[in-house]
Amino acid sequence: QVQLVESGGGLVQAGGSLRLSCAASGRTLFMSKYALAWFRQAPGKEREFVATITWSDGRADYADSVKGRFTISRDNAKNTVFLQMNSLKPEDTAVYYCAARTGTRSTYSRNYEYWGQGTQVTVSS
Repeated sequence: QVQLVESGGGLVQAGGSLRLSCAASGRTLFMSKYALAWFRQAPGKEREFVATITWSDGRADYADSVKGRFTISRDNAKNTVFLQMNSLKPEDTAVYYCAARTGTRSTYSRNYEYWGQGTQVTVSS
């Protein structure tokens, strides 16, 4: 089992920045076998993929809507994955979830085994 706890959400004006963190605990000795990801869900909308990273080599993929503005990274020593969000837009407003899966990166939420509780990001215009 892997437990994930997100933090760093909040209220920010359009054009601003936030950095989300996701701390992993539990079976973290096997983190090298995991892929981590960020998803988000706005009110009345389905959960959507944002970014994913392979823990072992740091390779990442992004949704087109955030490419060039968001950066996913990880700190191996702290078992933490980050999402740096720059040039935020009102349409980025959502609850952001951290997720983990064994194996390769995936953009599909159904492929992820472990989820955090989510952190709210609100971008005002």
